[in-house]
Amino acid sequence: MQHVSWSRSANIYEVNVRQYTPEGTLNAFAAHLPRLQQMGVDILWLMPIHPIGKLKRKGKLGSYYAVSDYKAINPEFGKLKDFKALVQQAHELGMKVIIDWVANHTAWDHEWVKQHPEWYLKNDKGQIQSYRYDNGTEVEDWTDVVGLDYSQKPLWTAMIQAMQYWVKETDIDGFRCDVAHLLPLKFWQQARAKLDAQKPMFMLAESDDAQLHDAAFDMTYDWALQDVLKKIAKGQADVRDLKDYLASAANALPTDGYRMTFTANHDTNSWHNHDAGHFGDAFAAMAVIAATFPGMPLVYGGQESGLNKMLQFFEKDTIDWQNFKHEKLYANLLAMKKKHPALHNGALGAPVEVFDAENHHILAFRRQKGIDVVSVQVNMSGQNQSFNLHGKPRKLGAWEFQIQTS
Repeated sequence: MQHVSWSRSANIYEVNVRQYTPEGTLNAFAAHLPRLQQMGVDILWLMPIHPIGKLKRKGKLGSYYAVSDYKAINPEFGKLKDFKALVQQAHELGMKVIIDWVANHTAWDHEWVKQHPEWYLKNDKGQIQSYRYDNGTEVEDWTDVVGLDYSQKPLWTAMIQAMQYWVKETDIDGFRCDVAHLLPLKFWQQARAKLDAQKPMFMLAESDDAQLHDAAFDMTYDWALQDVLKKIAKGQADVRDLKDYLASAANALPTDGYRMTFTANHDTNSWHNHDAGHFGDAFAAMAVIAATFPGMPLVYGGQESGLNKMLQFFEKDTIDWQNFKHEKLYANLLAMKKKHPALHNGALGAPVEVFDAENHHILAFRRQKGIDVVSVQVNMSGQNQSFNLHGKPRKLGAWEFQIQTS
């Protein structure tokens, strides 16, 4: 991909509008924009802002990913003018805005179900049925949505036109595309070309499929890194596993592809566990690795305040903002990424050079781009550790880290 220049040193911040404030509105979230700018946030990714289907809805409020109208705003969040104002304010503060796009399925009461039933997947009896998702372990029945059939080429046109609407009407900067690997790559390539003709886009795929970088997406998910970090935090892995990860990751992408690195996102938080459950006292150390390894670091809204609960997905469950205890940590990490070319995204950044610390609990690495050097040492255990680095004895406390730059 020809990445937009502003993405080269960028980070990304996920916004769950419903849970972000007591009001759960776009206008209430907008009050946080100056704070996020001060923290150093570059790209705001808003979870789906569209109306949610009422037919077969889950819970009281339903899933953000059960879209009933691709060209409207969820009335619980506000109006179109509120979203336009939010985008404009973000742009004035130097931030970009991308929105979550759910192209694989719609709510049961989306108008297309009646107007274009031929656009939907059918069961053996020729009936539209709820979407069945194979997660690799089992087949999940997503009872509140119905799947779209991308063998129907008129659907491609209608979906791309809906995406173009948001670029034209609100001046957004790109899309995060839900379960992108379930759609034909040629669809995404066509969509990307037509969207870029309007305005150069930034596109994030919810997938780790490297093929999606082929003329379609700038960035995919780094699930593998999060899996290793969770295991290390629970004592089930160590630095040797991180070295194995780095070796495989180096060959997994095109030279200039971006991976999104993270300790949490809305899925992991709502369905698996919160930060305290996944990482405990190791959280800051893991955040450092996610921000200094190759890739674009994600902050899930609330993490800067130590999000210590699983936010409900179908109900109102406001984030407890507490005292922003991790805000300074993130501000320092995001500023460092922006300042140091060695940490930039894609081919412009530097590879990771891991050093032998003679201790499998100590991660010591360097990233160097010309004269710019970032060196990191992290104790990947809950005990004090002694180690040798470049012939010198050193010590780090439990989950302690040190970063040197030049």
